[in-house]
Amino acid sequence: MPTIPFLPYSILVGNLSILCLGLTVYWSQHWLGGFAWDGSRKMFNWHPVLMVTGMVILYAALVYRLPFSQMGSLLSRKVLHATLTLIAFISAILGLEVVFNFHNVQKIPNMYSLHSWLGLTAVLLFSCQWLMGFASFLLPWTPIWFLVLYRPVHLFFGSVILGLSTASCISGINEKLFMRLTNSTTPYSQLPAEAWFANILGMLILWFGMLVLLGLAIPGWKEANILGQPQLNGGGVGNQIERGVFSICFNL
Repeated sequence: MPTIPFLPYSILVGNLSILCLGLTVYWSQHWLGGFAWDGSRKMFNWHPVLMVTGMVILYAALVYRLPFSQMGSLLSRKVLHATLTLIAFISAILGLEVVFNFHNVQKIPNMYSLHSWLGLTAVLLFSCQWLMGFASFLLPWTPIWFLVLYRPVHLFFGSVILGLSTASCISGINEKLFMRLTNSTTPYSQLPAEAWFANILGMLILWFGMLVLLGLAIPGWKEANILGQPQLNGGGVGNQIERGVFSICFNL
């Protein structure tokens, strides 16, 4: 794999995330009618914004490890990781709340589409991931042997959840376009301006997810390789344990 500088790549991914969020807000405001919290169609428009924010952008920052999140002690990085995870989870729960509320007020069935199945699966896995990560990596009494066993599972489901979230966003955009443009004067098949805009948004979200997963696949970008292993003085048992815990828990 060709050598790619970590910092410019991170800046590219960060700018792409801002672009995806900005275009999602613009679509919701300009074409979907703006925002409200009253059970109307404007309330639904919070759903794509909150889900892209929580389940794609913030979650990608968790699995990808932005440079600022790698500063400080191991404990401070783990606390920051858990805090960002909680914020992303709250955003996702609010995103689900607005769509269920809107469907119930408008008498629309819930959980009938593939998009909804993918999205709920991602959120449920995310909640399990956060609870297991908190119990495993922040609580001090977790045995080392369990960390060794659980770490690859945690990393694997991190990538799976991001992939599910990306797929859910793309399918949601497509579903919304079919609903809005099927009976319009310019149908979806003729690619009106909104269809062009939303399709491009979906492709940008796809590329964002792919770039994040590519970053995870580059061996030289593990946290210990970017920051350097901690320099621990002495060779006693305590320092050996600290080295072992760091080697097990880094990049989580």
